[in-house]
Amino acid sequence: MEIKQIRLEKNGFYTIVFTEGQEVQVSEDLLVKYRLLKGSEITAELFETLKASAGYQIGLQMAYNYVSYQLRSEKEMYQYLKKKEVTTKDAKEIIERLKELNLVDDQVYAESYIRTQIRMGDKGPYVLSQNLKQKGIDPLIIEQALYLYTIDDQQAIAIKVTEKSWRKNQNKSYQENLQKIRATLMQKGFGSEVIQLALDELSFEKDEEAEENALFIEGAKLLRRHQRLDRSKRIQKIKNQLYQKGFSLDQIQHFIDEEVIEDE
Repeated sequence: MEIKQIRLEKNGFYTIVFTEGQEVQVSEDLLVKYRLLKGSEITAELFETLKASAGYQIGLQMAYNYVSYQLRSEKEMYQYLKKKEVTTKDAKEIIERLKELNLVDDQVYAESYIRTQIRMGDKGPYVLSQNLKQKGIDPLIIEQALYLYTIDDQQAIAIKVTEKSWRKNQNKSYQENLQKIRATLMQKGFGSEVIQLALDELSFEKDEEAEENALFIEGAKLLRRHQRLDRSKRIQKIKNQLYQKGFSLDQIQHFIDEEVIEDE
């Protein structure tokens, strides 16, 4: 089989065109290894070898590019290669080669992920563990990596989340704000011990003026919402819903007396 043309492609590989019309794409390594030049001839056996090697070589180059941007887990790499239509056999061989070169290492990936999240994130260990599981990381590796996330680190991040949540919900009652902080920290994956440590560290004080203002805002919303109800039902609805939002019975009755009964 005579080589009619060798064409460099945008992906960095070479397309070899034979006089009989067949084509095969190869890497530069294979081009050099088999001394493939325009006008030279190859055997049918070598042609089959080139075809068999092409998928692996192209897939390997794509894998190199994929890990050049950031670390990848084995599962991520496998999914990427399958998406690029690399055969299962070639994908497995490529991943083994990447592991030999230390370009894919789930232990390194997990530890790097945890360190990055400690430095830049706002999630607790439970959420980080779930995220790593989704990346295909072995549970034992996850457990080992999470040792990096100390209680002190967790508490420091939980305090930042708590402060942000407290400021965000200033128009809520003191009790409802605390409930929202606890719920937020739980959703972000912090344990009960760390949540309590964060709250104890900050020990928010109840601001009576802010509480009264929050009650007025929530009460005004409820007045508008239930304005079509008759008097007794409207008052009962407002009382129940304000109580559920963490306001005291005395505060609620004061609001009812001033804003509901006086208006009537």
